[in-house]
Amino acid sequence: MIGPQDFTAALASFATGVTIVTVREGRDDIGTTVTSFASVSLDPPMLLIGVAATSYLCEVLHRTPSWAVTILSTSQRALAGRFAAEGRPSARLLLGGHPHHRGRRSNALIIEGGVAALECETRIRIPAGDHVLFVAELLTVDYLTRQPPLTRTHHRYN
Repeated sequence: MIGPQDFTAALASFATGVTIVTVREGRDDIGTTVTSFASVSLDPPMLLIGVAATSYLCEVLHRTPSWAVTILSTSQRALAGRFAAEGRPSARLLLGGHPHHRGRRSNALIIEGGVAALECETRIRIPAGDHVLFVAELLTVDYLTRQPPLTRTHHRYN
């Protein structure tokens, strides 16, 4: 049987894109760095994110169907780290001084300067071990640029 350390080490060698998922809940904004992100379908356009089942973001996504995902650019490495830190404050505070706006469809915070920003609505929730997969339909593409994307390999942002 493979242990968690071997599994983590093996997957760390696979380059993955880096995103920040945000959701508006009442008067607060929740946001987390997410690397479990993939396209699912072209017709209709759907994607998925994987979120730790015990996280506050997961709890909020179960209650709030609309959310946003910003695909980060290489210039946003510091933001990825801020949104990945434990005990982080509200997403609004983490974005202090960084350009952002509210999505028209999700009302979630959208970080400017990334590769792309998407607004989504959850269609399916799938429990998967210690994570939950949220399969969502794309509501709109807020913006799209040609910035180089931020990736993560061997536990480092590249």
